[in-house]
Amino acid sequence: MKREYQIFMDAIIKQSSLMNDALDYIWKNPELGYKEWKTSAYLEDKFKGLGYVLTKAENIPGFIAEYDTGVEGPTIAIIGELDALRCATHPDADSETKAVHACGHAIQTAVLLGIAAALRKLHVAQGLCGKIRFMAVPAEETIDLEYREQLVQKGTIRYMAGKIEFLYRGLFDGVDMAMMFHAATEQKCLFKITKGSNGCITKHFEYYGVAAHAGGEPHMGINALYAASLGLEACNALRETFQEKDYVRYHPIINQAGVAANAIPALASLDTYVRAASLPAMLAVNKKINRAIGASAAALGAKVTIYDRPGNLPLVCDKNLTDGVEKIIEDIFGTNQTISDEWCTQSTDMGDISSVMPVIQHHCMGAVGTQHGEDFYIADREKALINPAVVLLCMVHDLLKDNAVYAKRVIKEYKPVFSSKQEYFQAIDKIESRRELVQYIGNGEAVINY
Repeated sequence: MKREYQIFMDAIIKQSSLMNDALDYIWKNPELGYKEWKTSAYLEDKFKGLGYVLTKAENIPGFIAEYDTGVEGPTIAIIGELDALRCATHPDADSETKAVHACGHAIQTAVLLGIAAALRKLHVAQGLCGKIRFMAVPAEETIDLEYREQLVQKGTIRYMAGKIEFLYRGLFDGVDMAMMFHAATEQKCLFKITKGSNGCITKHFEYYGVAAHAGGEPHMGINALYAASLGLEACNALRETFQEKDYVRYHPIINQAGVAANAIPALASLDTYVRAASLPAMLAVNKKINRAIGASAAALGAKVTIYDRPGNLPLVCDKNLTDGVEKIIEDIFGTNQTISDEWCTQSTDMGDISSVMPVIQHHCMGAVGTQHGEDFYIADREKALINPAVVLLCMVHDLLKDNAVYAKRVIKEYKPVFSSKQEYFQAIDKIESRRELVQYIGNGEAVINY
């Protein structure tokens, strides 16, 4: 192991108590996206205690803080996600909100704090240039969409996902690249290296029928539940048209479908995502889904409204940054301590950041059970906390040493999807849509506006 890597490992190990305390607190106080006020306040207090000056996100949870080496150079962001998710059957789920950290975000914030403490307390940044920006970001999980829609309508947020909102608010301004690790449950090695993951469009459908007495006059009604059921079947029939290379995923749920068994349902509502490995594939599949949904409503004479919003863009991990991570892991932990995952089919708003700057989001082991499931726990804290913190700190050193020659190469060779964040926002804003899919013409014909 390189001498400097050993120094960084020792520096992180000295912060293990701080990191473990943070993990314990955040695990015991899970909060859903844009509601992480306790989590944010806890971390704010810890960062202030380390001497950091914070820039808060103000009317939403989250903040940024910077370590400045005092020498001009690139800025590297290290990210931790604040939010939990819902899993009502998890033993540690909050009794009221059903929130629990069954995705492992609690380790990210503890890692964030540990690296910040190592840099501040132990002066391990000597000889480096540039800045390290620590970002505590809310609302990665694309859930609780009705609440987030309320925040959008109130003008509190513009975008559903936290990193996109941070980008919109300028909290990523000046950042040249971003890094983070995510928890994983594979136990055959210490790390999983990922090429990238799907993007998604979030969708909400509302079918409108006509209520009537289900026993006495069902012919007077239009059954919104039946229309929705036809829509589900029509979308399922599309699956064989999806190409393997696009890694398409479509998984709808029905939120509401009637209020009484003796009444024809007048309203049925559904939520779903359209996931795929590229923005063109996302848009093409989304168009097919909307066509199927509209046709199912027209078949029964019902109406249907769609609400499409940009979820996440596909994540593409930067190869130059990935190569650096793999070299560090091999030097510190030895060979055969990584596995490769060609493509992940879940989605993350880190994908949006990867479209405007080089990023990595790889995985560290230490968790057991099923992600998002009732048996998910952090079982090995050395693997989940110490190891990723050491690797990230070593990456910061390698990127910013020697006048940041490595970081400058990463920046030079990165090929952005969008040339600016303004171009990025123009592209995702085009996804947003609220419209009636079926228009009925006076002669009884219907036009599907998909």
